[in-house]
Amino acid sequence: MTLARPLVLLTNPIDAQVAAELGRHAEVRNASALDPDSLRREARHADYVVVRAQLPEDIFEHAPRLRAAVRHGAGLDMIPIASASRHGVAVANVPGVNAVTVAEYALGQMLNLARLLPRIDTLLRTETWAAARQCADQATDLGGKTIAIVGMGHIGQSLARVCALGFGMRVLGVRRSPQADSSITRFASLEQALPEADYLVIACPLTPETRGLIGSAELARLKPGARLVNVARGPVVDEAALVEALRSGRLAGAALDVFETQPLPVASPLRSLPNVLLSPHLAGITQESMQRMSEGVLSQLLAMFSGQLPAHLRNPEARAAILARWASLTKQA
Repeated sequence: MTLARPLVLLTNPIDAQVAAELGRHAEVRNASALDPDSLRREARHADYVVVRAQLPEDIFEHAPRLRAAVRHGAGLDMIPIASASRHGVAVANVPGVNAVTVAEYALGQMLNLARLLPRIDTLLRTETWAAARQCADQATDLGGKTIAIVGMGHIGQSLARVCALGFGMRVLGVRRSPQADSSITRFASLEQALPEADYLVIACPLTPETRGLIGSAELARLKPGARLVNVARGPVVDEAALVEALRSGRLAGAALDVFETQPLPVASPLRSLPNVLLSPHLAGITQESMQRMSEGVLSQLLAMFSGQLPAHLRNPEARAAILARWASLTKQA
């Protein structure tokens, strides 16, 4: 079930060296635009698509040659998996390769929130030395504080290790299935963890169960002065409730890398809140992580070029349909 020179569609650029290597085995095209209609048109002739942008729900109805959608990253909410399975399209990702990168981002933003570093930088540039130094009176240590991590996958585990072993923080892990405590993490329900958390870090996947997981009731259960960091997906947190908690001062601050609507609308009230740190969904992006993700995508594409299923197949229940589609497409080639 091999294909002579497949067409791979990239919805975003990948590491340049890896892209060059991929180009030795396939025709590579960058999507000209990320709007749904453009993706539908460009996917019509693609054999594989590398995903870093939301795919339309009906994308596979417009892609008769498509064999697989490979996520350049871990989160699968950008790919309509049920539709892929119905059409016999393989779905793969590269789990864990940017976990340390995202954990480092979360820790960096926790330090920014604790030490008020962005505000101090602004005051030193725009006001006086004394005004900037006065902010230190409100700064706090991370050591000895409690962090509750919602989602104990690769990212949550990486963050737990650095917080516990590097900063002496107490770590509460929140996950769907019960788990025995580890040497660095005590596992608790969300209801148990919220009142104890000085920092609440959201690192879980977006699923029907986690959509709106953190709303006004959950935010009210946090201790006054707690801080929130979201490196998961925007819809996990009720944004209106979060804005209200920040405006009222119940939450001391938040660092947000993801939002209910992306790009973040110009009129979003989050932009005007002084106790919020904003970034445009880049927690997992560094030179090193992009290379690791690209290499993970490449290895699975090369395997599929030779007829093998990807190492990280995420719709294994559709295995028979996938292989049947591949066989049919090979006969038509």
